Amino acid sequence: MPQKIVIIQRRLTHYRVALFESLRNELCGRGLELVLAYGQGTAEEIRKNDSADITWAAQLPTKYFLGGRICYQPLNDLCADAALLVVTQENKLVCNLWHQFSKTPYKVAFWGHGANLQGQQQSWRERFKRLVAAKVDWWFGYTELTRPRIKEFGFPDDRVTILNNAVDTQEMRQHFDGIDTPELQRWANLHGLRDGPIGIFLGSFYSEKRIEFLLDAARHIRHQVPDFQLLLVGAGPQKAMVEAFCKENPWAHFAGMLKGREKVLALASSTVMLNPGLVGLGILDSFVCEVPMLTTDCGLHSPEIVYLEPGINGLITANTMDDYVRESVALLHDSERLSAMKLECRRSAAEYTVENMARHFADGVEQCLQSPGYRGAVRK
Repeated sequence: MPQKIVIIQRRLTHYRVALFESLRNELCGRGLELVLAYGQGTAEEIRKNDSADITWAAQLPTKYFLGGRICYQPLNDLCADAALLVVTQENKLVCNLWHQFSKTPYKVAFWGHGANLQGQQQSWRERFKRLVAAKVDWWFGYTELTRPRIKEFGFPDDRVTILNNAVDTQEMRQHFDGIDTPELQRWANLHGLRDGPIGIFLGSFYSEKRIEFLLDAARHIRHQVPDFQLLLVGAGPQKAMVEAFCKENPWAHFAGMLKGREKVLALASSTVMLNPGLVGLGILDSFVCEVPMLTTDCGLHSPEIVYLEPGINGLITANTMDDYVRESVALLHDSERLSAMKLECRRSAAEYTVENMARHFADGVEQCLQSPGYRGAVRK
């Protein structure tokens, strides 16, 4: 019988479905069986309406305590004949501790960031997370940004697999490759866009995205690039600020929330992507649609920021208005450099895919199974 690999998700979000489908096929081709089990999110998470189901996966009874700060999901039955148990690194998952600190016949691995990048590193939550982080046999990290954090725990680097976190971009690529000039022109006319460079913001309008900084920067860019336009796509708590800005500045256009082909048309119409605040998986949109990302060294970014190679497939400026505006204007004036960056975006899009993530995951699983147990100071 194939060795069983058990992966537990506290809750299953829609953007992870493609990964697990791909990983299941990848492991099957290597003679391994994937058993996926997931529970339900908190009441607040359920309201996000981003949950998903997979018919071949198991659903776990889930209970929350202390206002959602503690989560209980029974795992023992699933692990009875497992070769490897992969759990996410979350303080609230108290069931993890039993499997980490018990002498089990199966190996245990963490999957996570290594830390909450937007959290307080000296808080008791982050200190506890670091305390238990080395009590596993293997680590699956999101990106290379995770590796030094795991090493800080004293965990061996040769027991770390970097997955290069991604979402399914195949549909977006198909849309992008299928768009022709007449369709693009119709879309631009519909949204009031004129000839000239266009900076797009695509995402949620909330404080970590630094919307006020973005709008001020756009105003300064427009002053130096007279035909510059700003295209704002998204929704969120600061939507009113965005709409008011567009009413005052006719060269700024609010398109609302866009999905599917409409979202790709917005990106394909744009010259650069302006996001001076938090950058996460949205950087894949930049790569697939070949719109270089311009952000700042603001200290808010998610692990996927390491995919941005400054000066190659995008820009990271100093965290000042002067630097951001100056480098944005310089790039908009340099068509040759822009073209080179677009080509690099396409290369990056081919590298950071769900299929490659699944292959990295399967490679790490095989390496873990072939290695002796670890669990930090507890050797088996």
